[in-house]
Amino acid sequence: RRIKLDTAPSNHLFLCSSLVGTSDPYVKFKVAGKEVFRSRTIHKNLNPVWEERASLLVETLRDPLYVKVFDYDFGLQDDFMGSAYLHLESLEHQRTLDVTLDLKDPQYPENDLGTLELAVTLTPKENMSDAVRNSCQIILNTHSYLSWDMRLSDVHGKAQLWRGIVSISLIEGRRLQPMDANGLSDPYAKFRMGHQKYKSKTIAKTLNPQWREQFDFHLYDEQGGVVDITVWDKDAGKKDDFMGRCTVDLSLLSKEQTHKLELPLEGGEGMLVLLVTLTASAAVSISDLSVNMLDDPHERHQIVQRYSLWRSFQNLKDVGVVQVKVIRAEGLMAADVTGKSDPFCVVELSNDRLQTHTVYKNLNPEWNKVFTFNVKDIHSVLEVTVYDEDRDRSADFLGKVAIPLLNIQNGERKAYALKSKELTGPTKGVIFLEIDVIFNAVKAGLRTLIPMEQKYMEEEPRVSKQLLLRNFYRVRRCIMFLINTGYYINSCFEWESPQRSICAFVLFVMVVWNFELYMIPLALLLPLAWNYILIVSGKDTRQDVVSNPIASDSERKGFMNKLYAIQDVCISVQNALDEVASYGERIKNTFNWTVPFLSWLAIVALAVATTVVFFVPLRYIVLVWGVNKFTKKLRDPYTIDNNELLDFLSRVLSDVQVVSGARHTRVRLVCPWRVSPSLRTLSSSPRLLISTFHTFSGWLLLCRLLFSNHFFSATQTQTLIVLVILSFFFFPIIAFLSNLFYSTCGAVEK
Repeated sequence: RRIKLDTAPSNHLFLCSSLVGTSDPYVKFKVAGKEVFRSRTIHKNLNPVWEERASLLVETLRDPLYVKVFDYDFGLQDDFMGSAYLHLESLEHQRTLDVTLDLKDPQYPENDLGTLELAVTLTPKENMSDAVRNSCQIILNTHSYLSWDMRLSDVHGKAQLWRGIVSISLIEGRRLQPMDANGLSDPYAKFRMGHQKYKSKTIAKTLNPQWREQFDFHLYDEQGGVVDITVWDKDAGKKDDFMGRCTVDLSLLSKEQTHKLELPLEGGEGMLVLLVTLTASAAVSISDLSVNMLDDPHERHQIVQRYSLWRSFQNLKDVGVVQVKVIRAEGLMAADVTGKSDPFCVVELSNDRLQTHTVYKNLNPEWNKVFTFNVKDIHSVLEVTVYDEDRDRSADFLGKVAIPLLNIQNGERKAYALKSKELTGPTKGVIFLEIDVIFNAVKAGLRTLIPMEQKYMEEEPRVSKQLLLRNFYRVRRCIMFLINTGYYINSCFEWESPQRSICAFVLFVMVVWNFELYMIPLALLLPLAWNYILIVSGKDTRQDVVSNPIASDSERKGFMNKLYAIQDVCISVQNALDEVASYGERIKNTFNWTVPFLSWLAIVALAVATTVVFFVPLRYIVLVWGVNKFTKKLRDPYTIDNNELLDFLSRVLSDVQVVSGARHTRVRLVCPWRVSPSLRTLSSSPRLLISTFHTFSGWLLLCRLLFSNHFFSATQTQTLIVLVILSFFFFPIIAFLSNLFYSTCGAVEK
């Protein structure tokens, strides 16, 4: 059936907040919570006449038509002016009725906000299936007709008609127009494509804002569309200032490619920098559960052949295909005040994203949809997220699962427990999925050796106590593994177990004596093969990756215990950073002659090591070192094991100790004999001496070459050349030794 609705002028609308004592009204029509029509705006009028026509097709007459009137505010949130319900079941067929709706505010029903007059006609819709036999057409009389037909089933299932997703990353603004008295602005941006709208965050007091935000638009038209972008200056307590506008014509952009756009602002100053990507146009698809390619044996065989080993080097970027069946969800969290939710599901693989339709007022929705993605990297993670749709604001998060493609069991229908947004803990509800992955192993292996595909815009990292604790315990587990491995090796040197030490000693001697380079990858192959044998034999020693029990216990404890846990983590991190920085500075200060005695000792040790390594093969040196380590405990059972290099570095001052010493003490190192002023000048100016000698000898050599034998004989020329060459080696040595002599024996103040 069809309803025709003609609106007469509205009378005595309630005056909204407007500086000129009037309003700019427009009307929204909703059915079953979805906006199905919106009238144009009549400016500066409390008795507007719209003269518009709209035709609506509805699935049932039991849902009333909800009418809401708003006052349009440029750049601000529109003001509510009243609402009313039109019950479609009360209409007569094939007869035009004049209906007057009294506008009310649900919070203050006693207030009269004006009236809205409509002319309504209910007529049957011809040539329609029984499922949509009852239909509604709303017609507003117009001078220029606005023909507008839409099936509500299309409204509810609009996501099924996607041709792709337009991902717009708002990066930054440059040299925007100053709007405030301080010469700065508080800019934010608004995006609009059709009925889809987004608003960025406000960046305070800047003309070069850094937003780093991403907005996704559904692309319904294969030819693209136009995204309108406006920039505003946020003003508290008054109307926001317009700063400029720009547009993006999507029909001019190629698909499956990220475009960096620098768009100048019309009607303002400066420009916006955007990353625009059109994805999910050809590499993904969505269909009903009854229509999917992998269930057809012929299609499945063709896909398997396409990714067979015989075609491993054809189109290396096309690694495989994954098909995701989103069946249903159970026991979801209630997000609305009615105790229900309006859930829909979003499936993402890298930068490809698809969405199911919304199932309204249901905690156990059934979607029965099939998503197909091309696999570019077999190490990608499939993310399935459930949201609650909310028309007036962003969708509410209900749960999420992340499934690595390599962990998928083909054709297995499985219930996945929904987790939190950070995947750190469970939330309410489960989702039933069936996933199939077909890929080429050779292409996947080659793809592993190139960088991973990055998402176009990642969420900004936030400070999280739980994340800090978890990362700390992860690092500590890795360090403790290395420390325990060191303890195990040291126990062989300590002969705690004679049998183990004897085996380790014999193995060490055999490996060192017969060492070849191929033994390095062989040593890495052995633990891989051993762990694989354990897994195949059912003796899997791997531990499940779970949240740290200490962190979980701290969540159940009081505030003070949580504070102490964070304090312990901070102290441990502080001490670890101090140790790493101190050893790095001590190595640097060894070569900087901060402690001359230790630098001399390093010279002696390095000279001896250079001589030994030059004359003795490395194999023998390592063998002698190992024999000494293994037999030290046998030769002297009471010896204390130590690390000579760390003991040496512990004596060198770090930068913090040098600064502290400079503040509190002034140390004068005086040599046992006096240094003459001339020698002190010589040692402080070695570069000047070298430069002078090189310049003088160079001029002499140049004169010899120019004037032949007029100044020098051949023997004198050869002698001069030898002196020039020797100066490049001999004088730097003199300068180096003079610096050492002066820094060791002269007056040095720290």
